[in-house]
Amino acid sequence: QVQLVESGGGLVQPGGSLRLSCAASKNIFSFVSMGWFRQAPGDQRELVASLTQLGSPRYADFAKDRFIILRDATKDTVHLQMNNLKPEDTAVYYCNAIDSRDISHWGQGTQVTVSS
Repeated sequence: QVQLVESGGGLVQPGGSLRLSCAASKNIFSFVSMGWFRQAPGDQRELVASLTQLGSPRYADFAKDRFIILRDATKDTVHLQMNNLKPEDTAVYYCNAIDSRDISHWGQGTQVTVSS
């Protein structure tokens, strides 16, 4: 059973930064990819950023130049560094991992609220 535990969400003012973390219950290199999605009320869940097993990043257009996805293999953790946050970034952020059987695993989500 794969477990993904997110942390680091919270309330931040526009222009501020947050760093989300996703701790996996197994070696992160066992996953074909890991990434972050988000879902705002009334909206569909959307990709924010992801990393392939080889470390190639992929970003949604809104995340380019503001967000960075990083991994720490020593802690089996993937981070999402979010800078210059905007009110429209307010959402629940979910960690995702796809294993070698193409099964998608999800964390429980962490709330990010950008407001003055």
